Amino acid sequence: MKYTPPGQHKNFAAFRAHLRSIDDAFDADEVLLGAEGPLGQPLEVAGRTLGNRFAIQPMEGWDGTRAGLPTEHTLRRWRNFGRSTAKLIWGGEAFAVREDGRANPHQLFQNTSVDVSTTLAQLLAEVHAGHREVGASIEDLVVGLQLTHSGRFARPDGEPAPRLVVHNPVLDARFEVARDLPLLTDGELGAIGESYVSAACAAYKVGYQFVDLKACHGYLMHELLGARGRPGPYGGSLENRTRLLREILAGIRSACPGLEVGVRVSIADVFPHVADPDSGVGVAAGWEGNLPYDQGFGMDQNDPRGFDLSEPLRFLGLLRELGIRLVNLSLGSPYTCPHLQRPATYPPSDGYLPPVDPLQNVIDHLRVVRACKAAHPDLVLVGSGYSYLMEYLPHVAQHEVGQGHVDLVGLGRMVLVYPELPRDVLAGKPLDRKRICRTFSDCTTGPRLGLISGCFPLDPYYRDLPEAGRLRGRKRSVREN
Repeated sequence: MKYTPPGQHKNFAAFRAHLRSIDDAFDADEVLLGAEGPLGQPLEVAGRTLGNRFAIQPMEGWDGTRAGLPTEHTLRRWRNFGRSTAKLIWGGEAFAVREDGRANPHQLFQNTSVDVSTTLAQLLAEVHAGHREVGASIEDLVVGLQLTHSGRFARPDGEPAPRLVVHNPVLDARFEVARDLPLLTDGELGAIGESYVSAACAAYKVGYQFVDLKACHGYLMHELLGARGRPGPYGGSLENRTRLLREILAGIRSACPGLEVGVRVSIADVFPHVADPDSGVGVAAGWEGNLPYDQGFGMDQNDPRGFDLSEPLRFLGLLRELGIRLVNLSLGSPYTCPHLQRPATYPPSDGYLPPVDPLQNVIDHLRVVRACKAAHPDLVLVGSGYSYLMEYLPHVAQHEVGQGHVDLVGLGRMVLVYPELPRDVLAGKPLDRKRICRTFSDCTTGPRLGLISGCFPLDPYYRDLPEAGRLRGRKRSVREN
């Protein structure tokens, strides 16, 4: 690695110098203030007053049953979400509204052959139990369920079974999608929307305070946002490209009017990256031959290696007009630009070496959230991309919240190995350095190789599973081949 990961800096001053050398508009607080500081301040969300500014991002484990039911691994993860003492649990994990919308055969989904309410209640009970286990009250806790359909990236039986809303020549070629594969019809999209509504009502029935209409990372609702080339009522104009979201929202408000709705959205994106055959570094190969590139959302059409936030800011304005106040901001997709979506020191098995200092990509997340907050200060925004900061995560998080740049700090990978990090930060305790995520990416490599997701290097629970040995063997095989 030619870039210094945050955890290799000897002290705060060295990290801060590194951060500001990339962009001096960004900073970190040296002194952490615990529960008395910005991260411990209350915030009104979904009819409750949150007790702190930490949020847990959706973290799927690829560990459900074929019938879409949770296993002991799933339940442990949800209990750990509660043990974190973060007061906003964003979605828990992606819950597919239909079987054909599963991204893998072990994803939880709305199986009409079983009592879905029992499954959802079981997951919610684990969060509550974890919270109470560490002496925290659930009165200031808000838990949501992330609803999804994987669209282009559907693999309900393990093999690709894409359900397209629009053809994208670049992605079709990369993922070997037939040019003549039929698109989802308008009627089929409407039926998928009805599945979202029924899943939302099942969640509301058992006590979830909100649902997330997932519109990020290349999945169906996200791809619709860029479907300018789709004919008919769901493509072309931004009004049409948001039609399904608006129809789902109307259905939810009619069927379960007390349920809040949030949206996690990849608010900006870049042209798909691949590994350079000589260096292994990620490159946006072929972007010059695809101009103007009008396939994505939040991309500069004339240079899709960069962002254009004009339409995303309009989208946020639409959400506000629709009465959606809770928005979780992400960037890019793990399938096409993982260096941006999930900054890491080490790439997953199917990835590439970082094309820029990963700390630069963390700053990309921070910068975009700042722009969105400045344009729409009345929205409650959750920021992403913090795990790569390692030891200095709370220092940057406290600064961003304290300066009013973001409302809540979203934690993903970090929570797989160190769910107690928010609790320790708020209590003023030193971080447990042996449990800090080092972005080894095994939590991504495992699923890429058909295994469950977890922190195999650092969490004894996963390190002692048979899957850990299989993961090591598969990684060796990939390297050798």
